[in-house]
This record gives sequence, structure tokens and C-alpha cells, in this order.
Amino acid sequence: MKDTPEITPALLVQAYKVGVFPMAEDAQSDALFWVDPPLRGILPLDDFHTSRSLKKRINTVSYEASFNQCFSRVMAGCAARDVTWINGPITSLFTELHNQGLAHSIEIWRGSQLVGGVYGLALGGAFFGESMFSIARDGSKIALFALTNRLKQAGFTLFDTQFLTPHLETLGGIEISRARYHQLLHAALQVQVDPMALEPCQRYSLTQPITQMS
Repeated sequence: MKDTPEITPALLVQAYKVGVFPMAEDAQSDALFWVDPPLRGILPLDDFHTSRSLKKRINTVSYEASFNQCFSRVMAGCAARDVTWINGPITSLFTELHNQGLAHSIEIWRGSQLVGGVYGLALGGAFFGESMFSIARDGSKIALFALTNRLKQAGFTLFDTQFLTPHLETLGGIEISRARYHQLLHAALQVQVDPMALEPCQRYSLTQPITQMS
């Protein structure tokens, strides 16, 4: 029986480029397994659904966003739930990819409190959303709103959400076949995005993107 190759950051990047991603059974497990679902969830960047109530919340509550300011806190927030596939090896791998400038986080703040966030991996014009969290109403929706705006501005063409959940479906998420996903992935990996759009940035107001969309 052959030994399973060690999953390194470099191997992880190659896996994402061919359409597979790792998961763990639970937070206590040290093992990872590869996933290549027959149906793939994506969030079309030109069709993000911003409901009237979400727009109102962003406009009436003092939310701010930042980018790559506290990656480890966002990962910890995503893992802080009763059932999670984020274990120690995944945390270590993505922390190293963040240090290499490949994994990113977007953070949502209300005053001094971190109330939501998303983290994922960026390769070419593809962003692979890994997980999100919220400790305030609509915190994760607002994080996705801010992230999709940033990705569109940078020139990304694919936002992979891995699976389609009811939460993502309300925001415009759809399911596509594995074959169609691989077509979109291949094209996205050839895209050159604006590198400045992935640079860390301090907090900024979310009301301006809402105004532009109105």
C-alpha cells in the first residue's frame, strides 16, 4: 500500500488548479481527504443579489470592511462552530498560503468588533471561497458583498463556493456541473487580475459601493 503524499502548500495549490479541495472529518481529526463534487457551487460575480433589507442594513449600521488585516482571526471565527471541517492541518496550510500572498481574508467590523468575515485562496482570476462566519445579523452576507465587489474590481471571473447552501442561494449562488466548472476554472486560471486589489487595506466604509449600485 502506497503512502499518501504529504499535503504541502504547493500540493494544495496544484489540487485547486485541477478542481479538488481538502476537507477534514472534524476539528479533532489530523487527516485530510480530497473532494471533487459532481455539482459545484459558484457565486456569479455579476449577479450578486443585494436585497433591499441588506442594502438598508449596510446603509444604516456603521459597518466597515478591511482586507487581509487579521487572517488568523477570520479562520478562527470560521472554525468556531459545533461542526466544522477546518482542522489543524488546514489552518496551518492556509496560514502558510496567506504568508505567501495566495490566501486572503475580508473582515467586517462594527466599531471595534469583528462581526463577520470570509477567507479563501486566489489563483489567477479564480477565488476559492473556503468559509465564512458571522456573529452579527447579516455579517457573512455583508462580507460576501464586500468581497464580490473587490473581486469584480480586480478582474476575477470565477468565485468558487464549493457547495451551494440555502444561504448562498439567496445571494445569487448557483450549482453547475463538474464539467462546466472545470471549463470556467481553466479559463479563470489564465486571467491576469489587478495585483493591487489583493493588497492588504485598512478599514473602509461600505456605503460607497451601495451608492454606486443604486
